[in-house]
Amino acid sequence: MATLFKIAGDKIQCVLCPHNCMIGDGNSGICKARKNNSGSSELTTYGVISGCALDPIEKKPLYHFYPGTNIFSIGSYGCNMRCDFCQNYSISQRTIAGFVNRTDPEQIVKNALDSLHNIGIAFTYNEPVIWFEYIKDVALLAKNNDLRTVIVSNGYVNREPLEEFISFTDAFNIDLKAFNNAFYRRLTGADIEPVKEALKLIAGSGRHLEITTLIIPGHNDSEEEMAEETEWIAKELGCDVPFHLSRYFPMYKREDPATNSQKLIRLSEIASKNLRYVYVGNMVSETGQNTICPQCGKTVTRRSGYNIKIMNLDQKGNCKNCGKQIYKNFTSFPHSSRN
Repeated sequence: MATLFKIAGDKIQCVLCPHNCMIGDGNSGICKARKNNSGSSELTTYGVISGCALDPIEKKPLYHFYPGTNIFSIGSYGCNMRCDFCQNYSISQRTIAGFVNRTDPEQIVKNALDSLHNIGIAFTYNEPVIWFEYIKDVALLAKNNDLRTVIVSNGYVNREPLEEFISFTDAFNIDLKAFNNAFYRRLTGADIEPVKEALKLIAGSGRHLEITTLIIPGHNDSEEEMAEETEWIAKELGCDVPFHLSRYFPMYKREDPATNSQKLIRLSEIASKNLRYVYVGNMVSETGQNTICPQCGKTVTRRSGYNIKIMNLDQKGNCKNCGKQIYKNFTSFPHSSRN
């Protein structure tokens, strides 16, 4: 198991994420989920569920990982970032006090197996990185039951624990919140470089990877930054990595106006010069939802909200018109037709 903490005098140093918090006895780190309990690291949210739902896989968002199926999604409380625009702040910026109900991994897997058209379990809603021990216990049990595992994360994690996450995770969606460190320092309380390193490690591992950037007006919406970001993704991670541009709405501590839809579409056009699969989300639009074969231009998946119509593909996820592989994770899955 990855090293999660080190003894540092009368404190422990949490080494799960790049904050590397120094924590005195009885205190917690930045994420509020990891506590120094008499010289040992305690996950106070083990088994604590803030919410669960059977979601379309596209909601994660994952457009190229068993499209059109469902995934049983769970989350807890806490986060190792302090984004003042957080869309889930009611759970990510909240701490747990007193007695709470806890759900054991066996029950989570049973719920997943009993869910209709379900391919697995997604760890989402709040930041999964800080939930390491629980995710590992659930994921290993899930894999023993032929279920897939998904992590939706900010990617702010140290290398050793990430390598272990990769060993039991099938697909990741990582928030690349901007492509400038000033944004990260000012709006999230973190740094961009560890996120970039995490993305490279995941991409190099061969696990499925998609990336999401929430576009906030005046902060990360310049055309120059979008060109730089997607050039980096293409060079370091590959031009086939699906990239999601998401529309921002005022939330938590910010009152910036919602992202202009035409601006979002313009940024998607810039991104498409470097990446083959670019999507626009969190807005009603006929643009930026469908998957189009980059080789022959045929539409192979049409999306309207979470209504998915797959077309012009063979059973292996290849374009019927030209043979280009579109989806590596596509074929029918044992539990997707359950019930």
